Amino acid sequence: MARSVTNYQCTECGWNTIKWVGRCGECQAWGTVIEKAEPQGLSKRVTPIRPTPQRTARPITDIESAEAAHRPTGIAEFDRVLGGGIVDGSTILLSGEPGVGKSTLLLEVASKAARQGLRVLYVSAEESVSQVRLRAGRTGALSDQLHLAAETDLATILGHIDDLEPNLLIVDSVQTVSSSLSDGFAGGPSQVREVAGTLIRVAKDRELPVLLVGHVTKDGSIAGPRLLEHLVDVVCQFEGDRQTALRFIRTLKNRFGPTDEVGCFEMTGEGIAEVPDPSALFLSRNSQSVSGTCVTIAIEGRRALPVEIQALIVPSSSPQPRRVVSGVDSARVAMLLAVLERRARLGFGDKDVYVSTVGGIRVVEPGADLAIALALASAHHDRPISSRTAALGEVSLAGEIRAASNANRRIAEAKRLGFSTVLDSECGQLKAAVQRALPNGSMPSVDDQPAF
Repeated sequence: MARSVTNYQCTECGWNTIKWVGRCGECQAWGTVIEKAEPQGLSKRVTPIRPTPQRTARPITDIESAEAAHRPTGIAEFDRVLGGGIVDGSTILLSGEPGVGKSTLLLEVASKAARQGLRVLYVSAEESVSQVRLRAGRTGALSDQLHLAAETDLATILGHIDDLEPNLLIVDSVQTVSSSLSDGFAGGPSQVREVAGTLIRVAKDRELPVLLVGHVTKDGSIAGPRLLEHLVDVVCQFEGDRQTALRFIRTLKNRFGPTDEVGCFEMTGEGIAEVPDPSALFLSRNSQSVSGTCVTIAIEGRRALPVEIQALIVPSSSPQPRRVVSGVDSARVAMLLAVLERRARLGFGDKDVYVSTVGGIRVVEPGADLAIALALASAHHDRPISSRTAALGEVSLAGEIRAASNANRRIAEAKRLGFSTVLDSECGQLKAAVQRALPNGSMPSVDDQPAF
């Protein structure tokens, strides 16, 4: 008779321990270690089964390759991120912060599919059908082929699937659905694993595409076990500041397409709208050149987007001047202030510094270093940089300007937008770039530089 040995395992990463602990020793997650009894002895052996002729292992060269057929959703920006559309039998997980617009986007996807003659089942486990109907009427997403159901029980959802036989299933959200076959509360690791596994199995068996909405934790990661991201075929992240109308969709995992695409949307009173050319959203509409501004070309996925960096410098009355940033990395701004003070002899020790981006976009890549530095130098001298000048490049601690990644694509986008001058690594040193951007600036000569 086989004896059973009690073991404890982490539901997030699979780490094992012989006694219960509150925190996983591998992934450092709290409350994920559960008891697991493993049989020992003869009962643990697995009897090998000879494969059938149809399932015999074959040389890879004898297997025909089949391209995944994408079905467009009717939303070009969403199709761009998915690699051309939704694949039958695939499972797509869309995550994002509360209120960012996940439900609005998927309701638009559902209405587009219904207007194409497909039967769509939209399961709302968080809102009532009347609430979803109200939002659909406001966004113009009403259709006879779009069916709504407010259910939180997995067995009832499967019954709806059997009765309706939909061509597209949307579940909002996977963390609020529970199964009677699994212990724990809705949203717990065991429940999420059971619900997601069942829906994925139904999707594969019926060739039914499934869209799942996923909650996120405080740090922005998807709530629930990490196994959820491994089970699904596509993981999309919906980003955006609720204070601004701009939204981004990024692909973190895609078995049927690229993972470096970005879709741009704008939240309006009528719902969510595509932004096929978002270049104008990140540039100010001031026709006159203003000191403290400089434009860079950032790379978002495969897109090159112009981003305007704005800087403001004012005398400080505090012994510790303020450094306030928005949309850029505070550590890089602090580093650039030190490089400007040491290499270009610009003093910021007695001044408050404010740096921000236009349009609410966040730029953390090193390719925006030169634009930030030039905006700070322009604000320091109170002299504007030409509105037809763009800057891109990484600034080192030695004051050297290094080439930014995908420089050719950035320069091509700058020329398309009408920028006549692009300051990049050809300037060599940061001081030379400042002198070119501010030809009338009072840059001290080498002989006038004070000694440290």
